[in-house]
Amino acid sequence: MAINKMMRAALKALSYPDIDMKKNYRIVRQFVNITHSHILKPFGYKTWEHRIPNGDHDIPVRIFTPPHGEHAPILLFFHGGGWVTGNIGSYDKVCTNMARLTQHRVVSVDYRLAPEYRFPAGLEDCYRVALEIFRDNSLLGVDSKDITLIGDSAGANLAAAVSLMARDRGEFLPQRQILIYPATHFDHTESSPFESVRENGTDYLLTAKRICDYMDLYRSVDADLSNPYFAPLMASDLSNQPRTLLVTAQYDPLRDEGEAYGMKLRKAGNAVEMHRVRDALHGFFSLPPSFAPVRECYEWINEFLKEVSTDAAQVETVDET
Repeated sequence: MAINKMMRAALKALSYPDIDMKKNYRIVRQFVNITHSHILKPFGYKTWEHRIPNGDHDIPVRIFTPPHGEHAPILLFFHGGGWVTGNIGSYDKVCTNMARLTQHRVVSVDYRLAPEYRFPAGLEDCYRVALEIFRDNSLLGVDSKDITLIGDSAGANLAAAVSLMARDRGEFLPQRQILIYPATHFDHTESSPFESVRENGTDYLLTAKRICDYMDLYRSVDADLSNPYFAPLMASDLSNQPRTLLVTAQYDPLRDEGEAYGMKLRKAGNAVEMHRVRDALHGFFSLPPSFAPVRECYEWINEFLKEVSTDAAQVETVDET
């Protein structure tokens, strides 16, 4: 269903263009945690709390297992929230639904958040968890070929960065990644090279100003802006990357940079499948599965997960608005 005038007015009122995330990120964090809490799980679904050491701290992970899925393949999930908000608790419902709808075990990573822990702290946590799972088959009882990276928004940025880092460090290499409306670029001001920042940057819940605030809270120094682990689209070499499913939303400031990343991955010789969800906003993946954009996204995810060959032919079609 297209967004009508009444819906547009409501979205504009809810977009809070003047909120100062730099001053109020703790309040926003608390709001996200409270409003996304998930107490009851479907019958038969199991969760397992685990911790993975990383230097002077442990990284909490929560593993969601569907009924009879003790040996199911793995979705290694990095949550969104602008690197500043969100945790495994606020994404509990999303991960439970993901396990049910894909019949995969979902490993959700509680990486450190900015600004208390700026780039690359959260990324290094995600990489450390991935390294542990990919290199130790006995940990979850799966072969590395049965592990797929997945993330939404900032989490998709982290998934893409983990894939680049894995190639560069040579310690493991994911075969598949699913990037849902990823942040891939560093500029979300009026000077952005992407039209979607100007088209969708004020009236569709996630504002361009808020993205700028998140990135200011996440980065450590200005030089991070050109670092491909911070902004994957800045990578000069995108060769040897996983087979990729990339999903964007029509009314999302991040839409164009996500699609640009998919096209750059494809140009570098990687197998890439891209879809744009019509009439959808940034953040739709956290809605209940009964919503049409979520159902459509899971159809693409499940079809993608059936494709096990990393040498599959590239998919050339991009859904248009």
